[in-house]
Amino acid sequence: MAKRDYYEILGVAKNASDEEIKKSYRKLAMKFHPDRNPEDKSAEEKFKEAKEAYEMLSDAQKRAAYDRFGHAGVDPNAGAGGGMGAGAGFNGGFAEAFGDIFGDIFGGAAAGGGARGGRSNAFRGADLRYNMELSLEQAANGFATDIRVPAWETCEVCSGTGAKPGTKPKTCATCSGSGAVRMAQGFFSIQQTCPTCHGNGRVIASPCQNCHGEGRTKHNKVLEVSIPAGIDEGQRIRLAGKGEPGVNGGPSGDLYVEIRITPHDVFQRDGDDLHCEVPISIATAVLGSEIEVATLKEKVSINIPEGTQSGKTFRLRGKGIKGVRSSYPGDLYCHVRVETPVRLTDKQKKLLREFDASVNEGGGKHSPQAKSFVDKMKGFFAAE
Repeated sequence: MAKRDYYEILGVAKNASDEEIKKSYRKLAMKFHPDRNPEDKSAEEKFKEAKEAYEMLSDAQKRAAYDRFGHAGVDPNAGAGGGMGAGAGFNGGFAEAFGDIFGDIFGGAAAGGGARGGRSNAFRGADLRYNMELSLEQAANGFATDIRVPAWETCEVCSGTGAKPGTKPKTCATCSGSGAVRMAQGFFSIQQTCPTCHGNGRVIASPCQNCHGEGRTKHNKVLEVSIPAGIDEGQRIRLAGKGEPGVNGGPSGDLYVEIRITPHDVFQRDGDDLHCEVPISIATAVLGSEIEVATLKEKVSINIPEGTQSGKTFRLRGKGIKGVRSSYPGDLYCHVRVETPVRLTDKQKKLLREFDASVNEGGGKHSPQAKSFVDKMKGFFAAE
C-alpha cells in the first residue's frame, strides 16, 4: 500500500514553515495519542503516521530529500537520492516537539525539560479514599455527618519552604530548576526526572527539622459530608479538592467517600426495592387475617386471604427506597413463611391429630398440592 504524502498527513502546504508543521503535528498527536484513545487501532495508526511525517519534515535535510525524491529520498532501504535513515537527525525537532506533547497530555513536569525552561514543576495531589459504613435507615433517609481524615498542612516552622529557618532552597544546578534533564544516546533524545532534585527543581541544603524538608506536616482534619437520601452500597461521594495538597503549587486531589451498608435485621435491599420475610401461624394461613408489617418509615397492614400458602409474596408499592437518581421509590416485597408450631403440649398434639384426620377425610380438596404430588408419584412408579 502506497504511503500518503507527508504534507497531506499533517494538513499543511509544501511551503509551510517549521512552526506551522510543528503546530499541526502537535494538534494531531494530541487528538490521536494512544493513551487518549485506548483500544482504538485506527487512532493509533494515525498517530504513528503523523509521527513519521513530522519526524521527516521537521528535519531540514530530510525535508529537502523528501521534496526532491519523495518517499524514496528518506527510505533507508532505497538507494536513490541519498536516502536518509529514519533515525538520522532524531535529536532535532521531533524529540523537542514530542516532549511538549507528552507534557500536555499527561501534565507531568518531567516532560518539560530544562532545555525549554518553561515547564512548571507543579503536581496534582493524590486522591484519597474514605470507607463509610451506614445503616439501611441512614442510607435511605440521608444525613449530614463529620469525618476525620489524615491530611497534610503547610509546615508552620519553615512556612512550606522545607528549608531550615534562616536558609532558603537553592535552584538545582543540574537541571537549572526545570526538574528534568535531557539525555541523548545515539539518535535518541529523551527527558527524565532530574536525579539531583528528583523533579523539584530545588535543592535544600539544610532541611527543616520539623517537616524534614517536606514543607508540610501530617495531621487529622474534620470534614462535613452530606449523605444523600437513597445512596446505595458501593456508591461514592466526591469531595473536590479535599485530597492531598499538590506539590509546588499544584492543585489538591479529591477525597472519595465510599459507602458500605451494614446488613439489616429485617430487610434486604435490591436496588430501590426491599424484601422481608413475614412469619405467620398455621391458623392465620388457613383462616386468613389482617396483620401488621413494618416498613422503614411506618407500619402498614396486609390482608392475608384464606388458604395462603408458604412462600406467597405480597407487594407493597412505593414502600421501598427512593434512590439517588430515581424519580419514584421502589416497592416492599413481603414473603410469607408459614411457621410450624414447636413444643406442643399433649393436648395440643391430640387436637392437631384430630384436625389432621378430619382434613384427610375430605380427600384432596383440602390439600391440593399434596394430592397433586401424590398423583405425580403414582404416575412415576407406574412408569417403572
